[in-house]
Amino acid sequence: MEQGNHTVVTEFILLGFSNLLQLQVLLFVVFLVTFVITLTGNVLIILVTVADPTLQSPMYFFLWNLSFLEVCFNFVIVPKMLGNLLSENKSISFYGCVLQMYFFFFLGSSECFLLAAMAYDRYVAICNPLHYTIIMNRRVCIQLAVTSWFSGIPVGTVQTTWLFSFPFCGPNEVNHFFCDGPPVFKLVCANTSLFEMYALIGTIIVVMVPFLLILVSYIFIISNILRMPSAIGRRKAFSTCSSHLVVVTLFYSTSGLTYFWPKSTYSPGTKKLLSISYTVITPMLNPIIYSLRNKEVKEAMWKTLSRNILQKIDMIVHFPRGSVFQVLDILSVVLSQKRMQVGKYRSWQL
Repeated sequence: MEQGNHTVVTEFILLGFSNLLQLQVLLFVVFLVTFVITLTGNVLIILVTVADPTLQSPMYFFLWNLSFLEVCFNFVIVPKMLGNLLSENKSISFYGCVLQMYFFFFLGSSECFLLAAMAYDRYVAICNPLHYTIIMNRRVCIQLAVTSWFSGIPVGTVQTTWLFSFPFCGPNEVNHFFCDGPPVFKLVCANTSLFEMYALIGTIIVVMVPFLLILVSYIFIISNILRMPSAIGRRKAFSTCSSHLVVVTLFYSTSGLTYFWPKSTYSPGTKKLLSISYTVITPMLNPIIYSLRNKEVKEAMWKTLSRNILQKIDMIVHFPRGSVFQVLDILSVVLSQKRMQVGKYRSWQL
């Protein structure tokens, strides 16, 4: 359809991995497995941190917010990518592309600020532990979480509506597996110097401001940890923030290489690989990192899974009512006592 001298684009073609025709099925299986693991891990984190009374602290409040954000992030990107891998029709409607880009910017910006809020929580916990419960009260935690979520709305709204207000000259092939800003921007046929300046400034603010807040928080955290006289205290303090530090490193290293590295230094294929790392791989690794490096989360997951399994057994075998759960509670107490004994023994050895 033509309007004036321009073709009105009604849909876009997501080229994705169309150059790897022989690997389409293999890529579908790999990304499907990754998608299922991501959803399972993050949903389990949400259920455990919300339901378990021992995990009702600010750190786990922010953790389930992060897990919920990662679930939303995956639903924005992965289902369409999986469909395109098995279908010859790789098109996405104009407004479908608008929505996908909006939620990508919205969720990506929200994650930056949410990671900064989590860093502030760790700063207060380690540098000001005596006033931690007063400073990080429920009201403050909710305010930080809401601010983090709403911070992505102006970024997504302004950048998406402005970009799609430009005319598109006809070529509608997006050399990516989702509607990201830079590859769609290449299809615009208009003077976009002002938009480019805004996009650069907006990206710097959204990415670098939270990053600087995280960096400053960890400078104070590390300085405080190094001043601790006890090796056990230093180890315990570092373990409380190590998972968050790993997640921040993964997220910022991959997204930074994608949006701040000079464009001429890597091919579109390399950019797709980097995009996969922070849109697919990182959301899958986050619950694994937090569960493997956090004893409380592991214990809560074990207890939740064990209770569900024993509930099924109780229904099938018809044990006396509540007997299975009594056994589970006894086992939990015994395991907790064993862990305390091991901790005391190790402390005495050190």
